[in-house]
Amino acid sequence: MNIGVSPYTAPVILLAISNVFMTYAWYGHLKGDPKPLWIAVMLSWGIAFFEYWLAVPANRIGHTVYSAAELKTMQEVITLAVFAGFSVLYLGEKLTINHLIGFAFIALGAWFIFRGPIGT
Repeated sequence: MNIGVSPYTAPVILLAISNVFMTYAWYGHLKGDPKPLWIAVMLSWGIAFFEYWLAVPANRIGHTVYSAAELKTMQEVITLAVFAGFSVLYLGEKLTINHLIGFAFIALGAWFIFRGPIGT
């Protein structure tokens, strides 16, 4: 599948966009007047459908140059970055030092995944 973007870059772009959809699907219903749960679930499921149209190609393209563990790590870091922005900008929540410390530990874990085996 060739979309005209490097297989190193395409997964990052596609996963970032897909995570905007997924974050909104999971957390967007928390703001405003609460809808009945079944409506929130169906709307979220409909939004998530579009997320899959981006995440699946991202992983398929990305797996030509990244391992599955690297792709999953990339997805988790992107998810946290998107979620942090969403929670501040859309939900109006504050990030605390504890959030930043936790995110830093996750970033450290990502560094170890992309670094490769220790001792080689």
